[in-house]
Amino acid sequence: MERPNRVYVIAEIGINHNGDMDIARRLIDVAAEAGCDAVKFQKRTVDVVYTAEELAQPREHPWGTTNGELKRRLEFTSGQHYELWRYADDCGLRYGCSPWDLQALADVQEFADFLKIASPCLTDCELVEATAKTCGDQRRLLLSTGMSTPAEIEHAETHVWDYTATWILMHCTSAYPCPPDNLNLRVIEDRKRFRTYGYSGHETGLQTTIAAAALGARCVERHITLDRSMFGSDQAASIEPEGLKRLVRDIRTLEVALGDGVKRVYESELPVKSKLRRKDQCHVEKAAITI
Repeated sequence: MERPNRVYVIAEIGINHNGDMDIARRLIDVAAEAGCDAVKFQKRTVDVVYTAEELAQPREHPWGTTNGELKRRLEFTSGQHYELWRYADDCGLRYGCSPWDLQALADVQEFADFLKIASPCLTDCELVEATAKTCGDQRRLLLSTGMSTPAEIEHAETHVWDYTATWILMHCTSAYPCPPDNLNLRVIEDRKRFRTYGYSGHETGLQTTIAAAALGARCVERHITLDRSMFGSDQAASIEPEGLKRLVRDIRTLEVALGDGVKRVYESELPVKSKLRRKDQCHVEKAAITI
């Protein structure tokens, strides 16, 4: 039976594979060895997401000298994403993807186990609605809320309600890495205005992500990497393999420790109770206490 406090842990590979299928597979292996539930990638149609001017901008990187060369290097084809979906499935992991445009959605919608709206895309009403329709009630939809106002989040929700009931808001701050005083984890506790049940973190360290789970995040996502010194804009805000193992271990311990909230005396306490509690003290079983 699944524990009521169980947190769904997603290892966000994103673009940390640097366009290398071998690195992508190794990162899936890392997630599986750590005990994660899922991995997630990103998919963009470069010429749709970026303008020609943006792609022409000079940018030094290991694969060229322009921004366009870098963006194209970081993209896998739909066929490669399908291969990674099959590889993740063989490793016992679910496969998710954040499509940044309608063509990218079409490229992965046939096989992705769940889909996510990335924070920059939350105000793309057409993409949000199309992704919600694709998910229906058969697949989970995640909506990341980084760089978004409450009004923008509420507006995105209006494009989701009619198409799926299986969606989760992911509390997020889009800074890489994010300083602790910008995390604002207490938003996770706000059940009156938003159904914020998840957390997508870009901070360094592990303790704040564990705190997010303790505050009620039912789904936790962190970027992972083989080595934080690798080239890439997301590497510095990512977790290396040993850190990921510790994160999953500590979240699983937290799940058990949270319990069900019903106060009781445990079997493990009885010997201590018998030894340390004096027999002549007032006991509920022997005396009625009145006020």
